Amino acid sequence: MAEILLVRHAQASFGAEDYDRLSGLGWQQARWLGEYFAERAARFDLVVRGSLRRHAETLAGIAEGYGEALEAREDPRLDEYDSHALLAAWTRGAGLATADRRAHFRALREAMYAWTEGRLEGAAHEPFADFRARVLAALEDLRRSGATRILVVTSGGPIATMLAEVLSMPARGMVDLNLQTRNTGVSELRAGARAVRCVSFNTIPHLDRPDRAGALTYA
Repeated sequence: MAEILLVRHAQASFGAEDYDRLSGLGWQQARWLGEYFAERAARFDLVVRGSLRRHAETLAGIAEGYGEALEAREDPRLDEYDSHALLAAWTRGAGLATADRRAHFRALREAMYAWTEGRLEGAAHEPFADFRARVLAALEDLRRSGATRILVVTSGGPIATMLAEVLSMPARGMVDLNLQTRNTGVSELRAGARAVRCVSFNTIPHLDRPDRAGALTYA
């Protein structure tokens, strides 16, 4: 039986020219999660991360709080979908003329619904079937790795895709789970010889204290 901890990356730089880097708060979120693991003497016999900068920086922050290096295997199958390409396809290249986060994520939700249901036109974005296939192939390799405690640093889309599969949810369920994932939220899977089960979703024990109330973020 393998325990797989799926960690969504810490807060990235929403609204900046380069989203794919952690904010100052994101670095702190990652360090706090590492401290949480250290306090509980958590050990991992396999660490895997996606290839994006925010994945690498999140793991670096976790390792800093953990107090020791966490050597990781890089797996690009755990990378996020291209939200900019999805929005561009949904708006037919017009973009989204607003800096309002709620408006942004409302539009992204509709674009993702269309994407998962095969209704999103254009060829610039990765087809959802291909995205889902690569993510689930990565999960299958984790299940077959022989490791018993696995730490995975990835993004909300891959985490939601794995959980939707495990919970037998429809395509829209993946979208709804994805848009609820919190930065450095931890989801736990238990993988056996025949099946993978969901134990928990999107927990943030390292942020659940009064002095960190403002540290809960979604982007």
